[in-house]
Amino acid sequence: MKVFSNNVTFNYSWEEVSTANWRKYCPWNEKSTHVVAVDTLSRTVDPATGILRTERLITCRQSAPEWLKSLMGGLEESQVLETSYVDPANRTVTMVSANLTWSNLINVEETVVYRPLNAHQTQFSQDAKITALCGGWQRIKNNIEDCLVKRFRENAIKGKEGFESVLAMSRRAFAEEKERERRGMLQQAASMGFSERQTA
Repeated sequence: MKVFSNNVTFNYSWEEVSTANWRKYCPWNEKSTHVVAVDTLSRTVDPATGILRTERLITCRQSAPEWLKSLMGGLEESQVLETSYVDPANRTVTMVSANLTWSNLINVEETVVYRPLNAHQTQFSQDAKITALCGGWQRIKNNIEDCLVKRFRENAIKGKEGFESVLAMSRRAFAEEKERERRGMLQQAASMGFSERQTA
C-alpha cells in the first residue's frame, strides 16, 4: 500500500470554498478536462445535524502508461463514487471517494477535508491510500502503486490551479450579482420616489 498526502491553504473563506466546491468540475476549471461526467445519485439533509450528504458518480478519462493499460484491459475511462458531507455546524466539508473501475485489481480510497483556518483562509487536506490487489510479483504491485501515486501528485498540482480559478470566478460572479441587486434596489427606490412625487 502507498499513501499520498497533500495540504493546501486557499485564501478564501470557508463559505466561499464550500460553495465553489460544487462547481469544481464546471467549465471555469480548465484543469479538469479529464472529468467527462458528474452524476448526482442522491442528496439528503439530516434534520438533527443539518449535515448535507451527497453521493456522486464521477467519470474520468486519463491517459496511462501502455503497460498499465494492458493490465487494465485497455480501458481509458474510470468511475469513482464520491460521498460528501457538508457540516454547517462544525464548518467542514468531507469527501470520501473510492474507485469502482478496476476495483478487483486496485483499491483507491481518498479522503478530502476543507476546514476554516480563519475568516479568510481555508485548509484543504487530502489523503489517499492506494493498494494493488492483483496477484503476481510484488514488483508489479509496487509499479502500479507508484504510477498511481505519481498521478495523484500531478493531479494535485492541476487541481489546486483549477480550483483557484473556480474560486476567483465564483467571487467575481457573486460580486456582480450583488451589484446587480444593489442597482435594482436603487432603481426601485428611485421609481417609488418619482411615483410619490407624481401623486403629491
